Amino acid sequence: MNVEIQSSKPETKKVNFKGTVLELLDKLKINPETVIVTKNNELVNQEEKLNDKDDIKILSVVSGG
Repeated sequence: MNVEIQSSKPETKKVNFKGTVLELLDKLKINPETVIVTKNNELVNQEEKLNDKDDIKILSVVSGG
């Protein structure tokens, strides 16, 4: 699957993975409380199942005051 990580240093990775969003974030060592995830351009929750044909975007959540 293609995984695009959008943060202060955007990057795209090719990852062989099958499991949930939460398991993917754990594998990539990303705190799930700091990001939102889309699968094939649709917002998904952490229990969503993923497979190698999905396009995943991980977007950093920024809050401010």
